[in-house]
Amino acid sequence: MSFAGTASSRTGGAKAHGATILGVEGLTLGADERAFLRDADPWGFILFARNVDHPGQLRRLTGDLREAVGREAVVMVDQEGGRVQRLRPPHWTEWPPAMESAADGRRAVELRHRLMGQELRAVGIDADAAPCLDIADAATHSFLKNRCFGTDPEAVSLLGRAAADGLLAAGVLPIVKHLPGHGRTRVDSHHDLPVLDVPLDELDATDFAPFRALNDLPMGMTAHIRLTELDDRPATASPAAIRLIRERIGFQGLLMSDDIGMNALTGTPAERASAAIAAGCDLVLACNLSRAGLAQVAEAAGSMTHQAMARAEAALARRGAPDRTAAAELRAELAAVLAA
Repeated sequence: MSFAGTASSRTGGAKAHGATILGVEGLTLGADERAFLRDADPWGFILFARNVDHPGQLRRLTGDLREAVGREAVVMVDQEGGRVQRLRPPHWTEWPPAMESAADGRRAVELRHRLMGQELRAVGIDADAAPCLDIADAATHSFLKNRCFGTDPEAVSLLGRAAADGLLAAGVLPIVKHLPGHGRTRVDSHHDLPVLDVPLDELDATDFAPFRALNDLPMGMTAHIRLTELDDRPATASPAAIRLIRERIGFQGLLMSDDIGMNALTGTPAERASAAIAAGCDLVLACNLSRAGLAQVAEAAGSMTHQAMARAEAALARRGAPDRTAAAELRAELAAVLAA
């Protein structure tokens, strides 16, 4: 089955990649999985702990993924620090969560993310699903709370920019999340649909503010949350919410869904993927589905639109060369900042 041409009419006839970022099964690529990926031609890939053993293995896997699709496709990971960190000791640094890192100030945040980016780029990973620009409060759900940089929009904006700058300096694309803001919700979207029953005018000055301040960044990820003032759909599947992200927040970068397999969404994988694309997401992120589920997503998402392709090219233009600054130099500066 060929997936990449299923929506070619939306691209004006130009060759387009599949409108997906797909997870893979394990530490290596088998022949069947390689053939599936070649046909599905996802725009990029996402890795998890199941894909990570040691640096040599990971470099081979990222190389094999790119070889399967015949290009320098983006390979992303969730490497925030704290419990959301797929690359861990003994081969990689154990980084603090965002809220803990925030207490050390802007320069410490930037240095940590630059070092984090160096570790990622060294094994062929060139995009990180960070920073979280969600704003925490006293009742933020525990799945998210310490992943936030704080409770103040200005501070979250400042520290989020520092994190993004550090990743970009290392040649790694930051992916801001979770648009338009997940912090006030009280439910884990991995399990249920969070509902945000707050006037949009109030959100403008709070939850939306960090995303607006960083709306120039190349890539972003939606939140599976429902804004009651808009409609009854999760933002990922809501044209009104995507329009808010594009117009009210002003984010014009490449926009992917959060994981399409999360239980905040309903329907089959194909129905979820179709709804996300119809709402205006550029890409569907599918992390933990079976091969059959990934095939459904690839078929339903089809090819990237002409506009999505343009945003993707703009994002790739921000993917710089690997950082040549010695890690030891950066770690020495970080130690001095922490000791001051």
